[in-house]
Amino acid sequence: MNKLRACLRYSVLAMPLLLTGCLEVDQFPEWLRGEYAGKEDNRHYQTRFHNDRLAWSAAVQNRAMKQNEYNRANP
Repeated sequence: MNKLRACLRYSVLAMPLLLTGCLEVDQFPEWLRGEYAGKEDNRHYQTRFHNDRLAWSAAVQNRAMKQNEYNRANP
């Protein structure tokens, strides 16, 4: 009777471990298999700067320079 209880106890403890693999769901998004139906996103330089990457880069660098406190504080 003692062996039966020990075997039952171990089987009850092992049951959740055995069932954890059954609950796994698909972890990949749908677009990896080619099922994405949306449109491709445009880059900032393509939409706002008419595909001119240098003008976009200059605008970003100019904005960064105006946000720098060292450049704004020193005359």
